[in-house]
Amino acid sequence: MRPLLVADPAGPTLADFGKDPLWISIIKAVFIFVFLMLGVLFGVWTERKLISRMQHRYGPNRAGKFGLLQSVADGIKMGLKEDILPRTVDKLVYILAPIIIAVPAFLSYSIIPFGPMVSMFGVRTPLQLTDLPVAVLVVLAMASIGVYGIVLAGWGSRSPYAVLGGLRSTAQVISYEIAMGLSFVAVFLFAGTLSTSEIVAKQASGGSWSLGGLDIPLPSWYAVLLIPSFLIYIITMLGETNRVPFDLPEGEGELVGGFHTEYSSSLKFAMFMLAEYANVFTVSGLCITLFLGGWRAPWPISLWDGANVGWWPMLWFFIKLVVVFAFFIWVRASLPRIRYDQLMAFGWKVLIPLNLAWILLVATVRATRIAGDQRTLVLVIAAIVVVGILAIYFRFDTVNQRRRETKAAEVEADYEQLRAEPTAGGFPVPALDLPHYHGVNGRKEVPSGTN
Repeated sequence: MRPLLVADPAGPTLADFGKDPLWISIIKAVFIFVFLMLGVLFGVWTERKLISRMQHRYGPNRAGKFGLLQSVADGIKMGLKEDILPRTVDKLVYILAPIIIAVPAFLSYSIIPFGPMVSMFGVRTPLQLTDLPVAVLVVLAMASIGVYGIVLAGWGSRSPYAVLGGLRSTAQVISYEIAMGLSFVAVFLFAGTLSTSEIVAKQASGGSWSLGGLDIPLPSWYAVLLIPSFLIYIITMLGETNRVPFDLPEGEGELVGGFHTEYSSSLKFAMFMLAEYANVFTVSGLCITLFLGGWRAPWPISLWDGANVGWWPMLWFFIKLVVVFAFFIWVRASLPRIRYDQLMAFGWKVLIPLNLAWILLVATVRATRIAGDQRTLVLVIAAIVVVGILAIYFRFDTVNQRRRETKAAEVEADYEQLRAEPTAGGFPVPALDLPHYHGVNGRKEVPSGTN
């Protein structure tokens, strides 16, 4: 694949990192912290406002203009409320759990690029705290550490509801993190790197694919070029952040409050809320970086020569972040919570197999660009794998078909038995032939003391 356009030279590379003075790194770290804190405050307000408008309500409108200070008021309230510590909890684990959840959510944003190379107080530096050759894996690692906080919150509370919520979250995040990681593989194959800054640079311009002597132009954003990976990631980021319709660890109907049932509405509970919204911004930033061109301006703004230089790209990144966050809110307002068995079946039986099949297809397409005997070897291996997958699928599909037929025959036999002998299935429900339905001598009795 040959590029149609030359990438913008303002984009940083791995060689540009690790050269900043310490005070520049501190400024960047403080900016990320403040950005996420303000994002959580206004994100909560935005979610309340949008959902209320979707439901024909006003939402927050008392604290500050348009209710903008409502989240600030809630944060102050939770910070000043009495912090109740139940006597039966494991105190060390109980206190550390909210911290373990919140800290990785902030650390993950250190590898998210906000913009190109800029001049900051006379120092030429990238608008990104740091970057690594395996930067995307850092986000997955941080997400895995955050799960420990949820599990320990449930375990340390020593409450059956909290423990069940923690166990649910463990199984859910493991399942959907596998699918999320697999959705990145196609991006890595096309970009040829795991560095976030270089993945953004690869989306600076499209390419072309030669087919039969014809050059077919390809889109630059991986959200279009690798749309199956993008759609799977969109679904998995909802499951990874425990958002509707995958908010099973906090199911109010069966688990009261889930893993944080025993946490009072104090500072510890506020840290759970902070970590949830920070994780939403993290997966949104990763979505923008890997699939939506990163900080680069969308078309037709990209036609402007100065769109992707200087400080303007921070604005495009922020606009994309607002759009992705609005998608989270729209899904919450539109979809109901699914059952836990549906959640797990969808992750393991649908998302992961689809991901594997898509990766195989992408790898095969990329292998066609390899010259010589290696290409033949890769294509032969791919063909063998496809035949093996199809054979396994049809084998298990036959077994499932037999099971369905056997189950249908058993149900039909039960119905036949009940038609011949209605009482064979047990006592009828409701039990209309009990004596108190008929009273004495067929007349209903009226309880004493009633008129």
